[in-house]
Amino acid sequence: MTDTAQPTRITLDVTGMTCSSCAQRIERRLNKIEGVEAAVNYATERATVTFDPDRTAPDDLVAAVESAGYGATLPPLPSATVTPAVAPVDGAAAHALALRHRLAVSAVLAGPVLAMSMIPALQFRNWQWLALTLAAPVALWGGWPFHRTAFVNARHRTTTMDTLVSIGVLAALGWSVWALFWGAAGRGAMTGMPGYTMTWSWRPSRSSTAGEHLYLEVAAAVVVFLLAGRFLEARAKRRSGAALAALAALGAKEASVLGADGGERRVPVTQLAVGDRFVVRPGETVATDGLVDEGSSAIDTSLVTGEPVPVEVGPGDRVVGGTVNAGGRLVVQATRIGNDTALARITRLVEEAQAGKAQIQRLADRVAAVFVPVVLAIAVATLAAWLVTGHRLVEAFTAAIAVLVVACPCALGLATPTALLVGTGRGAQLGILIRGPEVLESTRRVDTIVLDKTGTVTTGRMALVDVVTPAGEDRAAVLRLLGAVEAAAEHPIGRAIAAAARAADDDGSPLPGVESFVARPGLGVEGVVEGHALVAGRPGLLAERGLHLDAALDACRLAAEADGRTVVAVGWDGAVHGIAIVADRVRDTSAEALARLRGLGLRPLLLTGDNGSAAGQVAAAVGIDPADVIAGVLPAGKVDAVRRLQAEGRVVAMVGDGVNDAAALAQADLGIAMGGGTDAAIEAADLTLVSGDLRAAADAIELARRTLATIKGNLFWAFAYNVAAIPLAALGLLNPVIAGLAMAASSVFVVTNSLRLRRFHPR
Repeated sequence: MTDTAQPTRITLDVTGMTCSSCAQRIERRLNKIEGVEAAVNYATERATVTFDPDRTAPDDLVAAVESAGYGATLPPLPSATVTPAVAPVDGAAAHALALRHRLAVSAVLAGPVLAMSMIPALQFRNWQWLALTLAAPVALWGGWPFHRTAFVNARHRTTTMDTLVSIGVLAALGWSVWALFWGAAGRGAMTGMPGYTMTWSWRPSRSSTAGEHLYLEVAAAVVVFLLAGRFLEARAKRRSGAALAALAALGAKEASVLGADGGERRVPVTQLAVGDRFVVRPGETVATDGLVDEGSSAIDTSLVTGEPVPVEVGPGDRVVGGTVNAGGRLVVQATRIGNDTALARITRLVEEAQAGKAQIQRLADRVAAVFVPVVLAIAVATLAAWLVTGHRLVEAFTAAIAVLVVACPCALGLATPTALLVGTGRGAQLGILIRGPEVLESTRRVDTIVLDKTGTVTTGRMALVDVVTPAGEDRAAVLRLLGAVEAAAEHPIGRAIAAAARAADDDGSPLPGVESFVARPGLGVEGVVEGHALVAGRPGLLAERGLHLDAALDACRLAAEADGRTVVAVGWDGAVHGIAIVADRVRDTSAEALARLRGLGLRPLLLTGDNGSAAGQVAAAVGIDPADVIAGVLPAGKVDAVRRLQAEGRVVAMVGDGVNDAAALAQADLGIAMGGGTDAAIEAADLTLVSGDLRAAADAIELARRTLATIKGNLFWAFAYNVAAIPLAALGLLNPVIAGLAMAASSVFVVTNSLRLRRFHPR
């Protein structure tokens, strides 16, 4: 990459892929371009490409895909609205419909061929010529998708699974045509001798006469079985991506914007701007992310967070675009629009996770890349071995065709991406965002989970309990100045103090402005308010500035901390002017969440910057052992705590929601961010819990482990199938018709097994 341009990342919609070998070929072609890193996903039919715009144009990427014999389209230009990829779903529907038509015609023609070939009683005089008439269109027209791809691949001197299918089908048809016109199968009809008959068995024929056995049923049935497999696979892939499509469809199409005169006008959401005020009536979808200006209501967030209970909101509360107003009239001020909204970010995270590759998938890709040439070599070796050992040509030919047909590695290529597609989609429905496939492997190994206290185990909705000042100090003035400097902070304690300061102001005037604001993560804040250089936070921070609590204030601080409350001291002009006492409460669901995490084999630890008394009370409420409480730590101390656990050989998950948790989330083997937390925490995490409910952490780990188990099961089946089937075919123990059925069934099995994840429900 150059120093002057930031890498650009786009997603191409790819057409024409028929197996994982195609995806591998496109990926290799794109990665040959200087400065390009590409990953092609066969299940989603997309290529995720990172490139240097100074070296490579997007059209060059499309040209590279097309030069490999496939089609590609660039994403739509960015706009103000959310434009998640819905078009590929429509393309997939058209593809599935075309496959269904081709399958239906082929099945109608192939049915009589299969019946006549398998049942001697149906073999009337000259039946073989009718079989050829019916089978030829199936082998040629029905199998055209396989032949076309094989031809394109041959032009580019490469092979895919379609090469195996095409060679097998054309060889079976070609052998049958030769047998009918020049061999024993057609001689009876051409010379007037008694009609030709053929017996069918589950194992290949041991015919004694060259050209006596026909393979029309193989040519027709294999095409039908593989078309059926492709159709079921295409339909299942559409279903597996349905969660993402549903997510994309949640957004509102229009909004009722309030004008300066108070009048309303309906506008498309694409025309909304940050700062616009819009009305959300009962039953309507919130148009975009914003803050409630007027009104109160219950918001149904289930489609975004997975939480079934509506959330009460009022003035000052955040609402998310895509949620539904279940109660009264709301006036909302837009804070984020288009691709910056929470719904757009969720969709983007899910798409990125589905586009990635787990380490276990990379192994399957390497195997699939060399699989087809190896199978072709095995088929040739099988043919030669049977002939060299004195067997008849018909037996050698049958075994070679069976090897070609049975070995197609479709199941291998589908094993990981389909499970990942369904698992991440189901997670999005439950409010669980999995950043990438490598996260799945992390969840399997995690044995320790470190929990931030505020906003994670507790509600994070701190409330001001009291403000204590020295004798003669104006309590209202202290709260007003303290609230002003804390209003600029992101921390829940600061927000609680600022909210209380606003509420205490009888005339409703805004809090004073802050200059030179500085946040000291884990310690407090500083800023200039009305000419006073304020310092607010831990008494230790004030002590560094030469500001010390008097005996009375210190006694109040100790008493409050003994009750598990948090104390914020504030000082300016060389003196401490008071302390604010703030309290939080444990989430109602935290104890249940901790029990579930233990049930998953995890050891929970509580990690907080608060004092030991406050942390101890929270730990006791949720059932955490006092020995597993780490209190009074700064952000760097949280990172050190995670490192110490890792040095002990533990695999650590970290759950947090604040800026001060971001470094620890990044350090942990598995970072889990609460969805109501800060952007920094969410960006540093591997998993995001949109609902903000700690029980979702257990759901996330359980879903990730279930998805990984499904991937492993799929890969085992795909590998075991090929390991078992190829030797059976090479030894002549597998009829090509059964081989084709088995190959199609293996792909359908893998996709169907992945679809079981759609039924995942949290305990």
